[in-house]
Amino acid sequence: MPEAMVSQTVDAPPVQARRGLGMLVVMIGVLIAAIDGTIVVLALPAIQHELKISLASVTWVVVAYLLVVTVLATQVGRLGDMYGRVRMYEVGFGIFVLGSVLCAVAWDGPSIIGFRVLQGLGAALVAANSGAVISELYPPEERGRAYGINALGYSLGSVLGVLLGGVIVTYVSWRCIFWINLPIGLVALVLAALVLRDRGERVRRRLDPLGMITLGLGLFAVVWVMTKLAVEPLNAVQVGFLVGGVVLLVAFVFIELRHKEPTLDLSLFRIPTMVPALVAALLQNLASFAVLFLVIMYLQGPRGLTPIDASLLMVPGYLIGAITGPYTGRVADRLGPVIPATAGLGISVIALVIFAQMTITSSLWLPAIGNAVIMVGGSFFYSANSSAVMKAAPAERLGIASGVMRTFASVGMVFSFTLAILVAAFAIPRSTAFAIFVGTASLHGPAAVAFTSGVSVAFYTLTGIMVLAAVLSAIRGRAVRA
Repeated sequence: MPEAMVSQTVDAPPVQARRGLGMLVVMIGVLIAAIDGTIVVLALPAIQHELKISLASVTWVVVAYLLVVTVLATQVGRLGDMYGRVRMYEVGFGIFVLGSVLCAVAWDGPSIIGFRVLQGLGAALVAANSGAVISELYPPEERGRAYGINALGYSLGSVLGVLLGGVIVTYVSWRCIFWINLPIGLVALVLAALVLRDRGERVRRRLDPLGMITLGLGLFAVVWVMTKLAVEPLNAVQVGFLVGGVVLLVAFVFIELRHKEPTLDLSLFRIPTMVPALVAALLQNLASFAVLFLVIMYLQGPRGLTPIDASLLMVPGYLIGAITGPYTGRVADRLGPVIPATAGLGISVIALVIFAQMTITSSLWLPAIGNAVIMVGGSFFYSANSSAVMKAAPAERLGIASGVMRTFASVGMVFSFTLAILVAAFAIPRSTAFAIFVGTASLHGPAAVAFTSGVSVAFYTLTGIMVLAAVLSAIRGRAVRA
């Protein structure tokens, strides 16, 4: 054997070891994003109190972050195609860590919302390129398992977010929920530099600033109206914003049809199974992302639990989701994406029906069981649906496909969050609903019954949305067989 070949064999790490380390880096990104997603919700009461933010404005600590991720997902995915997915992933991590540090030292409402926007930019870079990085690490027949393992990072992060959020906010300071991102992020950056390598072909892309602006402003206007409706009656200003937002979103569609490289690449929708997969992702997130907020509001409101006690009830479900994640990915590899994705949505429907049975006298184990069931359903759906989208996308457009998938999921998250607030606002007085949402008040007597009934109606509404997602997933199966 030639000396050079011997040296290459000795020096190069085994393929499986490289993949394992690469997956670890990606999982850390998902982990830190998941921690941030749940931990911030539990910290809202403390943030609102210390920074003297109005109850309406404090929700933008969450919404602003989600909006940025939604608007930028496809654009930063395109940057990955142009300059390297690993490089953009690492840049995103750096920005996310910087945004976290700035959030930790925020001094008022506008500052923390602005720094959350910066955090969202970093999260968008990480989210839009992580799927493409996995696709470069694993061959198509193993990507379902890889996405299942990646889902494990999300589940573990959600568990840690719930546990750390309750403990840190109760016993330390809400600022520490952002400081903990610093050491985790630095470790991830070092590992990424040592392990990950850009192997995909670089492709020149054109950005779509006009499309990005119209999408961002359109979504902002609609979401702003929805949050305003939760604190005040409908007025002319809100109607104007709503009409303007809808007009901008319509204009966005026309801009995308004419742009050579649009924010939402409509040519992807010509690929069989792509449309139902993306719409299913939107509907699944619309129906599931509000669950945590509604359950926490129920537990802190009518049931009068403290934030830490409410969060502890959610832990078993996240642990079960973490355990099942890798196995559901293997099922997707063996059976293909259609059956596991549809089954996951069906399981999630059962979970939402369980949540709808919560009353002021029902067992507190009911939301815990519902959370366990919906986490299992989500594990099946996420790994299978992600694998389906990335398998269908051309190799040179993996970054775009990953970003489009993230955009659809994020749109669902944004409107799911605002839907939760609106439901609470219509069930009880608006000011009381917001106070419960941020954990500064509880409910008793008739108000508790009314609010719980409103939450039940909300869960039945989400059930209908999840059923529609399951139908779309089943239709995708027919398209594949055809």
